[in-house]
Amino acid sequence: MMERVLVSPADEHNRKLVGHVHPPEWVNPEPASRYNLVVIGGGTAGLVAAAGAAVLGARVALIERHLMGGDCLNVGCVPSKALLRAARAVARVREAGDYGVLVPDGVQVAFPAVMERMRRLRAAISPHDSAARFQSLGVDVFFGEARFTGLQTLAVDEKRLAFSKAVIATGRRAAELPIPGLTEAGYLTNETLFSLTELPPRLAVIGAGPIGCEMAQALCRFGARVTLLETMPRILIKDDPQLAERVQRALERDGVDVVLGAKIEQVSRGRDAKQIAYSSDEGARLVEVDEILLAVGRAPNVERLGLEAAGVEYDASAGVRVDDHLRTTNRKIFAAGDVASMYQFTHAADAMARVVIQNALFPFKAKLSGLIIPWCTYTDPELAHVGLSPGEAEQRGLRVQTIVQEFGAVDRAVLDGDQAGMAKVHLRQGSDRILGASVVAAHAGEIISEITAVMSARAGLGTIAKTIHPYPTQAEVWKKIGDAYNRARLKPGIKRLLERWFAWTR
Repeated sequence: MMERVLVSPADEHNRKLVGHVHPPEWVNPEPASRYNLVVIGGGTAGLVAAAGAAVLGARVALIERHLMGGDCLNVGCVPSKALLRAARAVARVREAGDYGVLVPDGVQVAFPAVMERMRRLRAAISPHDSAARFQSLGVDVFFGEARFTGLQTLAVDEKRLAFSKAVIATGRRAAELPIPGLTEAGYLTNETLFSLTELPPRLAVIGAGPIGCEMAQALCRFGARVTLLETMPRILIKDDPQLAERVQRALERDGVDVVLGAKIEQVSRGRDAKQIAYSSDEGARLVEVDEILLAVGRAPNVERLGLEAAGVEYDASAGVRVDDHLRTTNRKIFAAGDVASMYQFTHAADAMARVVIQNALFPFKAKLSGLIIPWCTYTDPELAHVGLSPGEAEQRGLRVQTIVQEFGAVDRAVLDGDQAGMAKVHLRQGSDRILGASVVAAHAGEIISEITAVMSARAGLGTIAKTIHPYPTQAEVWKKIGDAYNRARLKPGIKRLLERWFAWTR
C-alpha cells in the first residue's frame, strides 16, 4: 500500500507532523447519542472551542477533514514565522559590520536547511494540536467530511451526530484570481509555499498585504530576486499609510522591487520562465520569474457543508452570517474564526472561540463587538495596530487627537539601531481615552500589547504615563507619548497659577 502524502515533502518531520494531526491509523469513534457541542473544523477556533468546552465537562465532538491545527500550524503562522526568523538572522549577519562585528564576505544561505528547520519545529509544536491530545481531553475526534442533515444533526461519512449546539470553524483558503494564464502557468499560495525545498532564483509576489510583504522580504533576504506587485497605490492598505511607507522602504532596502498600481494583464509560461505582463504608472512591463506566489484573496470554506439543510445563511465571499453573539441564522449553530470574521488572525479566532463557548453553553451572552483585536505584520520592522484609525473614528463622529513619537528619541531603539520606528496613539479629543494606536518598530507585535491591555481595561493614556517602564526598553515609547499628553494638558492659565504658588512657597 502506497503512503498517503498529506504534507510534502514526505520526510521524517512531516511524517511526524501528520502522525499527530491526521494519524494514518486513526479510527473514528462511535458517536454519542447527543453532544453538547459539535465543532466542525480543527483550526484555531475549532480547537479552542472544543478544548474549552470539554474541560468544562461538556460532551464534545470535533470534525476535521484534513489536518488538525488548521492554517496556523500547517501553512500559516508557525511555518511563516520560522522562515522570518531565519531571514532576520541573515539580515543581522549582513548588518553586523554596523555594530563593529566583522564577518566574511559572501555569507550564503542554505535554503534547504532553512526549510528543514521549519519542518522540524512545526512537527515539534504539533502535539499541542494533535488528535491524541484532544482525545485525552475527552473530545470525540472524527476525520472526514462533515455535512449538516438537519437543524441539529450532521453526518461524518456514514456516522450520524446529533447536537444541542454546533460551531462552524472551517476557516478560509487561498482564492483564485481571474488573471488570464495564471492557472495554466502555475503558482504558489501559502498552502504550497512551505513545501519548497529549493529557493526560486526569481520570484513574483502578487499582493502586498501582510503575507505578501512578509514572504517577499524573507525570500529576498534568502537570495531570490523578488518583484512585489500590488494593484493599490500603496502596500498594507489597512494600516497607517505613513507607517506602511516605512515598511516599504525597508523592503526596498533589502532588494525587493515594489511595483504599486500594477495591473496584471497576462501570465504565460515559456520554456525557461513564467512571464507576467503588467502595466503601471511607468508603462507596460514584462517580468520573467521562476515562480509566482499569489498572496491576495481568501475564500471561506462553506461548500459541501449542507448549510441549507441546517438553515444557516452564508455568502460565498463573506462567509457564514453571524450576529454579535456569533450565532448563525440557526440559533443552535454558531460560527467562529476566518469563516465568519473580517479579522483573519489566529488570535482573533481564539478570542471568537471563547465567545462561542460562553454563548453556546451558558445563558449569559458575550459579544463580538466587545473584543479589542490587535494585529501585526511581521516584516522587519514589524507594523502593528489596534483599535480605530483617525478616519474610522471620525466616521463615528469622534474628534481625534493624535500623539506621535519617533523611535529616534527612544534610547533603547537608538542603541539597538532601530531608531527608524514610529508610534502613534489616537485619543478622543479632550480626554485620555485611547481610540487606537499604531507602531512600526523591530518588535511592534510585542509593544502593541500594552496599549491593547489598557484599552481592554477601559483605562486611558494617563495610566500608561503613570506606569514605570524598565529602562532602557523600546516599549518606553508609550511612556514618552504619555508624558507628551500630560505636557499638552498644562495650559498657560494653569502654568501661571503654578508659578504664583511656587513663588509664594519659596
